[in-house]
Amino acid sequence: MRIELATEPGDPTRPNEDYAAVMLPASGQGGSLVLLDGVTPPAGDDGCLHSVPWFTARLGGALGELSVSRRDMTLVEILAAAIERTADTHRQTCDLSHPRTPQATVVLVRWDDERVEHLVLSDSALLVAAPDGRVTAVLDERLDQVPPSVRRSTPAIEALRNAEGGFFTAAADPAVASRAVTGESPRSQVRALAALTDGVGRWVEKFHEGDWTDCFTLLQKEGPQHLVDRVRELERAETLPRGKRHDDAAVVYAEP
Repeated sequence: MRIELATEPGDPTRPNEDYAAVMLPASGQGGSLVLLDGVTPPAGDDGCLHSVPWFTARLGGALGELSVSRRDMTLVEILAAAIERTADTHRQTCDLSHPRTPQATVVLVRWDDERVEHLVLSDSALLVAAPDGRVTAVLDERLDQVPPSVRRSTPAIEALRNAEGGFFTAAADPAVASRAVTGESPRSQVRALAALTDGVGRWVEKFHEGDWTDCFTLLQKEGPQHLVDRVRELERAETLPRGKRHDDAAVVYAEP
């Protein structure tokens, strides 16, 4: 088994809002991985006393625990329960109905000897490699389908967050779990997995260094830290950066 993970903040003076973890139960029966990309709120009140890293740590911890302890639950049920559990920890002190209450994108994968299950919510990516080398990118493309003119307007894009016709992230409403992209594969058809927040997915989506298969090949050969380092090099070389020059980055590579 090969498991590698790398994560670093976009700004070393600010906490990393990404979260990544791999769970390997002592029983030796399967495992799971969790990857979250915390959503940085715009300046101003978000109705919550807690930070985004506080939220991703609790949501990620709940997802990890439930994914290995509750094999009777589907990944959608696990995400819903984890959101509810996290909300319960601060609903008495915070306004969880606020549209910018702490939230995150989600990649959740669980495997055993028979199957590999996956769940993706919002714009983090999951790459699944078959024994023959074919790589499938599992993506929730709803944010990408928003017109560029809307994405460039903060009020316009925020109006589409967790709204019909828009895109969805894990915040305080467990019902959002039903919006996730889900599926499963026979265990024999999965050789390796990689989960990436969009801060790493920039290698493909922003800098066009290659496609998702090329990205997976680089990860397999050089490892997650090399990919993060390469993204940082590309960001530093960008003369006219669009949006954040550097974003939080997290990637997990697993050969379960």
